[in-house]
Amino acid sequence: MASIVRTLRPVAFRLTARSSPAAARSWRGASASVRAFSVSRAVQEKKYTKDHEWVELSDDKKTGTIGISEYAAHALGDVVYVELPTIPMEVAAGDSIGAVESVKSASDINSPVSCTITAVNDLLEEKPGTINKGPEDESSAGGWVAKIEVSEVGVKDLEGLMSAAEYREFTEE
Repeated sequence: MASIVRTLRPVAFRLTARSSPAAARSWRGASASVRAFSVSRAVQEKKYTKDHEWVELSDDKKTGTIGISEYAAHALGDVVYVELPTIPMEVAAGDSIGAVESVKSASDINSPVSCTITAVNDLLEEKPGTINKGPEDESSAGGWVAKIEVSEVGVKDLEGLMSAAEYREFTEE
């Protein structure tokens, strides 16, 4: 009769091989070094305003996306109408670029940075509730409001905005 260890060794090898190639080699007695690779895009940080808008710039700091925060979308309730900015539209930080209306209230959407609006999320006119489902989602099905080109002044405007951690603290007060 085979021992339990000998019986489980092939099973343990298969389970270990799936979870860790290095561990699988150790079961075979190999002592080769393991080289790990990581593929990830550069970390981009969203910045937030006290009026609950967010902006995220590309790596080159020349283009970006604007939207309202998840906190704002939740506070507004079911969004029934979104007024989008016109294209192209040059704005300074704090200028109104549109509005959002919900069953509870209506609010302006302000630009977090000085920029030129280059594209808008037309999906929000057809399905304004999209903003509730993913207000910080930048995909084609997300609730972002506008794509922007940022001037040097706009990049400097980022310094006055909150990081995600600072914004979380701000909304918890």
